[in-house]
Formats: sequence, structure tokens, C-alpha cells
Amino acid sequence: MIDLDYLNYLEGFLTDNRKERFENVLNNRTKHFTIAVEDVFQFHNTSAVMRSCEVFGIQEINIIEQRFGKNIDKEIAMGAQKWVDINKFENITNCIAALKSKGYQIIATTPHNDSCLLHEFDVTKKSALFFGTEKEGLSNEVLQQADGFLKIPMVGFTESLNISVSAAIIIQDITTRLRQSNVNWKLTEDELLEKRLAWAKNSIKDINRIEERYYSTKDVT
Repeated sequence: MIDLDYLNYLEGFLTDNRKERFENVLNNRTKHFTIAVEDVFQFHNTSAVMRSCEVFGIQEINIIEQRFGKNIDKEIAMGAQKWVDINKFENITNCIAALKSKGYQIIATTPHNDSCLLHEFDVTKKSALFFGTEKEGLSNEVLQQADGFLKIPMVGFTESLNISVSAAIIIQDITTRLRQSNVNWKLTEDELLEKRLAWAKNSIKDINRIEERYYSTKDVT
């Protein structure tokens, strides 16, 4: 439960323009889709995918670090790590189980023969889209547990795209079509409040001192 007094207190340190910007961005955020990135060796690609999620309004990204430890490339992410929720998993099994428990169907992005073409993908279903390594693609575990397959139609000689490019194309397409649909894709009221609080805290430089001042006042009263 969000402490609304605390939220209002923190937002008092933000400009009206900042609060209005938060409201506009949150109005376009969704958890109807989520992205999962599996063992991407070049971590700048993971950061670029995160940036695409932020730009096109996907609130959560799931990072599986089963083989390669990695950090967020802040220059590539361009601050996106402050505005999206990052869920980290040590293995694929835990990630898929967590996503399925939230009602997501598992969609593997792969040039599989039975893959659905991007423009035919059903955006009304709550979906977690998985992207794999640069050379090997997705693991067999993801492919075996996937509820469906998705690919970008290509007409050239090259059979694949860089993961960050593929993710950007897919995310832009499905989020655009989602917003044109009748699906209730927006964040819930509780989710909106949670993000307002988190973003307010991310925007205040001396947040620890501000929090101490607030709680000390509460203790006195």
C-alpha cells in the first residue's frame, strides 16, 4: 500500500513540468507485454533492448544471466534503467515460471519454420517475448516451453538481424498495434502510484536526507 502522504511530500520537490511529464509517460506504459533477454554476451545489446522498452512504453524487462554475468551499459541505455523495471534471473526455468505465473504466454522470437509473421501476431494476448544470444539464438529450453514463435519477415539475403535491432522493430510494431486495439493495456491504479513514487525518488538527488526529514516529522506528530 502506497503512503499517499509520503508520495505527495516527495512530489512537492518536483516541478509541475516534471510531474506532468511523469503522468504523460505513465499513461502510455504497459505490462501487457514484457521482454526477456537470454544470455546476451554483448551487454550493450541488452542495454539497447532496455532502451527500446523504455521508448515504446514496455515497463518490465527480464534478464537471464545463466552463462554470462553482465552490467547495464549506461551509455547505451541512456538512463532507461531508471524508468523501467529490471527483473533478473539466474536461469531460464525460474524466469519462465515467474512469467507464466503472471499470466504471460511465452513467445520465442526465432526464424523457426512455424513462426508467426510479425504483422500477424495477436497483440490481444498477454505475452512475454524472448530474445536470444547473437550467434546461437534462443536455448532449447525456451524453444521447447514456448507457446508460440514469432519472426520478422525478411526479403533479402541476410537471414538475421542484430538482437537490439530485432527487438526495436518488434516492440515498436506490437505496442503501436496494442494502443490501437480495445485491450485494457494500461497500468493499474496501484501500479501507477508505485511508479510515481519510484520515479519521484529517482528524481531527487538528496533522497536519503529528504526521507529522514519526512519520517522524523511523522515521528514527532
